[in-house]
Amino acid sequence: MSDLMARYHDEEWGIPCHDDDRLFEMLSLEGAQAGLSWETVLKKREGYRQEYHGFRIARVAEMTPDDVERILQNPGVIRHRGKLESVVSNAKAVIEIQREYGSLSTYLWSFVGNAPIVNRESALASTPESDAMSKALKKRGFKFVGSTIVYAFMQACGMADDHSPDCFRAKEQMGVRRKA
Repeated sequence: MSDLMARYHDEEWGIPCHDDDRLFEMLSLEGAQAGLSWETVLKKREGYRQEYHGFRIARVAEMTPDDVERILQNPGVIRHRGKLESVVSNAKAVIEIQREYGSLSTYLWSFVGNAPIVNRESALASTPESDAMSKALKKRGFKFVGSTIVYAFMQACGMADDHSPDCFRAKEQMGVRRKA
C-alpha cells in the first residue's frame, strides 16, 4: 500500500462524518472514481478541491457550463465531462435536500439508522442500504451514484465500517457501532 493510501486509511477512511461539505466532497470523489483506482482520485483530490471551491456546496451549485469547460482543461482532475458536470448538478440537488431535511448529513445518515453498520465478515460491493440510498439519490437527479459507488462512499464516511477485525480502527470502535 502506498503512503498516500495508508494515510487515507489511517486518518480518514471509515471515520464517521457529519459535515455536509465533506460528505458532498466524498460523494463527488467516489463518483469520479468510477472505473478507476481510488489512489488515482486521491492523487487528484487537491485539483478537485481547487476547482470546486473546497466542495462548498453553495459555491459549486452556482457554477456554470463555462466553469466545467475550464475544468476540463485541468490535468489536475479526471477530465471526464459527465463526471465533472455531475458535481455541479449534484450540488444543486444537495441544496434541495438541505432545504427539505435541514442537512445532507441528516438525510444520508437516515439510510443507516443514524449509526454505522459494521461488517467484519467479507468484502461487500453493495448492501440493501446502499441500494436504497442510490435509488433515492437518483430519484432526486443525482448522477454517478450507483449502489457500488454509494457503498464505497458509505465506507469512506463511516456509515459502513468494513475495517478488518485486526485493524486498529476496528478495535477502537468496538462497542460504538451497530451490526448489520
